[in-house]
Amino acid sequence: MAYVALIDYGMGNLRSVEKALEQVGLKVIRTNNPEVVKSAKAVVLPGVGAFKDAVKNLKVLKLYDSLLAHIESGKPFLGICLGLQLLFEKSYEFGEEKGFGVLEGEVVLLPHTVKIPHIGWNQIWKRKESKVLDGIENGEFFYFVHSYRVVPKKENVILTLTDYGEYFVSSVEYENILAVQFHPEKSQKVGLKLLRNWAVSNEL
Repeated sequence: MAYVALIDYGMGNLRSVEKALEQVGLKVIRTNNPEVVKSAKAVVLPGVGAFKDAVKNLKVLKLYDSLLAHIESGKPFLGICLGLQLLFEKSYEFGEEKGFGVLEGEVVLLPHTVKIPHIGWNQIWKRKESKVLDGIENGEFFYFVHSYRVVPKKENVILTLTDYGEYFVSSVEYENILAVQFHPEKSQKVGLKLLRNWAVSNEL
């Protein structure tokens, strides 16, 4: 049976993500082994914490290049929270750091006019149609925990926006990539719906 590789690189508690993926019927292997990543049908990259630490950990574990190769191969990729931010060219969190650069744009701090970090339930507003949003209402609430946001250069990658002081990009979808700033694993039924839609749309 094909499996989904859940990347364990020391950035956040993975158990809730693992449980949510299993709940929607996926076979999950939690791993930090590049060879396991290479053989996976799909990859989920979660993460909570600093961008710079994440890049360092991925490189030390030799996961950085294997994740890039997986994305470039066209196989399904799901990024959650930090896993979204790492897809972009650079972040300014604790100094400038390069990301994967598979999506054009950068990662910047939320506006100073709002409480940082942004923690709690907030709405998503659809910017385009997608199978992963089937059965999910416009304005549905998801759970967020973050201080930084992505600013894509190209509008066509933007899947949803969220209003927190100003509108920011709360998810992107491009070719084989789906990545979300919110935490579907902490978003109850609607989060599981999104994960199930992602699994079904990619025939996992």
